[in-house]
Amino acid sequence: MGAFFGPRDWGTLLTAMLTPFDKDGAVDYDLAAQIAVHLVDKQKNDGIVVNGTTGESPTLTEYEKLRLLEVVLEAVGDRAAVVFGAGTYNTAESVAMAKEAEHRGAHGVMFVNPYYNRPGQAGLEAHFRACAAATGLPVMLYNIQPRSAINLETSTLLKLAEVKNIVAVKEASGNIGQITDVCAQAPEGFRVYSGDDGITTAVMAVGGHGLVSVAAHVVGAELKEVIESFAKDPARSITVFQRILPVLRALFSAPSPVPVKYALAQTAGFACESVRLPLVELSATEKAVVDQALASLKVTA
Repeated sequence: MGAFFGPRDWGTLLTAMLTPFDKDGAVDYDLAAQIAVHLVDKQKNDGIVVNGTTGESPTLTEYEKLRLLEVVLEAVGDRAAVVFGAGTYNTAESVAMAKEAEHRGAHGVMFVNPYYNRPGQAGLEAHFRACAAATGLPVMLYNIQPRSAINLETSTLLKLAEVKNIVAVKEASGNIGQITDVCAQAPEGFRVYSGDDGITTAVMAVGGHGLVSVAAHVVGAELKEVIESFAKDPARSITVFQRILPVLRALFSAPSPVPVKYALAQTAGFACESVRLPLVELSATEKAVVDQALASLKVTA
C-alpha cells in the first residue's frame, strides 16, 4: 500500500482541539475559530482534529459537530489539515458522519474504537472497513483502550492497513511494545501517530511519524521542535521534551480536557474553561497543579 492522502497532507503535529462553550453552555463558534488560528499560527500545528474526545464529542449534537468542522475549515483549512472525528460506537452513525464531513470539505476522518459495546477483533475489523468504505477521504484509526475498553490488536490493524484509504493510526493504547510492532510491520507509507503526549519521544524512537496532541494547545511550538529535531538532533529533542514534561503531566492531572481548557485560558486569554456535564471545572487545588507547571515553564499570557 502506498500513502493515500486527500487535498492536504496531515503533517507531523495535530491537536485534538477543545470545544469552547459560552456561559450558557452553547458552543462558541467564533471562539472556536480563534482557537484554531492560535493552534496553527502560534502553536505550529500542521493540523487539527475536530470533534475528538478532547472536543467533548460525546456531549455534542450532530449539528454542533458539523458546524464546528465548517468553522475550523473556514478559519484554517487553507493552511492546515482539518480531520473530523466521525467515529462512535454506532457504525451506521459513524458512516453517516463521515459522509457529511466529506461533503463539507474535511481533509480526513478519524474513527475511534467503538466504546461501551466492546466488539471483538472481527467486529472491530468489520466496523472500520465499513466506515472507511463510506468515504473517499483518508482515514485515521484511533486505538485508545483506556477509554474504549478494547484494544485494536496489531494483527487486526495490519489487515486494516491494507485498505487503500486507511492511512494512519492514532495509537493511545499506552503499550509501547505494541506500538513498536505496528511501526515495524505496517505497510510502507502507513503513519503511526502517538496519541499520548507523554510518550512522544518513545514513539518517535520506534518509528512513529508524529503526534496527535492535547498539550499542543499550550506547548505546541515545543512539541513541534521535539518532533522535528528527533531525527537530526535527538539530544536536543529529548532536552526540550523533558523541559515540558511537567506541563504534559499537569494537563492530565484531572479528567481531560478540563485541565487543558483551564491552561489555554491562562496562557492565551481565551474564555474557554467551561465544560459540559458530566465533566466539571477544576477545583482550586487542581488549578494550582496546572498553574505550578505553567509557571515552571513560564507559559503565561
